Amino acid sequence: MNNQNISASLMAVFQVLLGVAVLAAWQASSGTLIDAFLISDPKSIFNKLYIWFSSGSIWVHIWATVYSTSVGFLIGASAGIIAGVWLGLSPTLSRLLDPYIWALNASPKVALAPLFVLWFGLGIQSKIALAAVLVVFLVFVNTFAGVRQVDSDLVDTIKLMGAKKRKILTTVILPDASSWIFVGIQTAIPYALIGTIIGEMIASNRGLGYLVQRSGSEFDTAGVFAALFIISVIGVLLNQLFVISQAPFQKWKKISR
Repeated sequence: MNNQNISASLMAVFQVLLGVAVLAAWQASSGTLIDAFLISDPKSIFNKLYIWFSSGSIWVHIWATVYSTSVGFLIGASAGIIAGVWLGLSPTLSRLLDPYIWALNASPKVALAPLFVLWFGLGIQSKIALAAVLVVFLVFVNTFAGVRQVDSDLVDTIKLMGAKKRKILTTVILPDASSWIFVGIQTAIPYALIGTIIGEMIASNRGLGYLVQRSGSEFDTAGVFAALFIISVIGVLLNQLFVISQAPFQKWKKISR
C-alpha cells in the first residue's frame, strides 16, 4: 500500500516537472527558435489570463460555454441512453432503422452548425443543439452495444420468476450495461465542449469559442492560447466531476448482482 502511494506521489511530481520543462522550453524557444508571433510564450499567456480574471471580464464567457456544454450534454446523453435502451430491447426495430442510424452517425455533425444557426438563431440554443448532436450518437452506440450484450439467459430466468419489464430493466439490463453507458458518457464529455466551442466560433458574441475566434482575428496569439488553456481546464474539471458522480452507480451495479 505504501509503495503504491509513493509511486503515485512520484508520478505526480514527474508530471509537474514535465509540465514545467515544457513551459520552460516553450519560453526559451519563443522569439529565438520560433517567431513569438506564431506561438506566443507562457509569460504573455499568463499575463493575458491575469488581465481577464482580474478585470472579471472572463466570467461571462466561461459561464456561457459551461452552460451550453452542460445543457447540450444532458440533452444528448439522455436521448442517447433512451434510444440505446429502446432499440437494444427491440431487435426488429433496430434492424429496420440500422442503415439510417449509421448513415446519420457517419455524417459530419460539425457541418450542421450553420443550419443550427439558421434554425435556432445566434443565441445560446444553436450551441446547445450542436453539443447535443455530438453527444447523442456516442452515448447511443455504447448504450445499444451494452444492452445487446446482456446475458439473455439471465433475463429469461428473471422472467420465469415473474419479474415485470420495469424490474428486469432496473435490476438486470441497466446495471449490466452500465459500464458501456459510462464509457459512452465519459467519451462524449469533451465532444459536448467541442460542439459548444465550434458553435461559439461560428456565430456568437460571448463564450470561450468567441474569445478564440476574436483573438485570432486580432492576431492575438496569446489570447488564443489563453482561451484554449481555460477550455482545457474546463474539460478536465468536467471529466473529474463525472468520475466522482458515477461512483454511486458503480455501487448500484455491484449490489444488483
